[in-house]
Amino acid sequence: MKVNERHMALISAFYDALGRNDLAAMESCYHPEVSFGDPIFQEIEGRDRVMRMWRLQLGVRDGLRSAYKDVRADEHTGTAHWTARYTFSSTGREVVNEVEALFRFEDGLIVRHHDDYDFKRWSRMALGRPHGLLFGWTPMWRKTIRDRATQQLDALA
Repeated sequence: MKVNERHMALISAFYDALGRNDLAAMESCYHPEVSFGDPIFQEIEGRDRVMRMWRLQLGVRDGLRSAYKDVRADEHTGTAHWTARYTFSSTGREVVNEVEALFRFEDGLIVRHHDDYDFKRWSRMALGRPHGLLFGWTPMWRKTIRDRATQQLDALA
């Protein structure tokens, strides 16, 4: 893999902006046709909708503190590990979420961003008992969380 410093800098710029809650700077890292996915927001397409998701996420994460490391990138793809620390606003519970991020680049911008983390672990931290502990692993509970998040995202339109 041939290292691409420009793409590594782009990933770093994105996470630096996230750490400052600077949505405009985050958006400038994304291609207009960007798509995003994670265990909750499985597939979101288009920069406007992806940025609505980030506005929603930053709104439900009180006091988000983020840190990133292990940024790697070549001409077409990149990876990073980031940690999100926040209070989940609907429950008041503290969350420390370890996330593996994958990126794809086009025209010098991020065109695909996928975050992966342990949904069951997140559910236990964010939702607590009984929901997170007892149901966090079930497909039906995941669907409930995903549907709720999609409704919240659509309400921002």
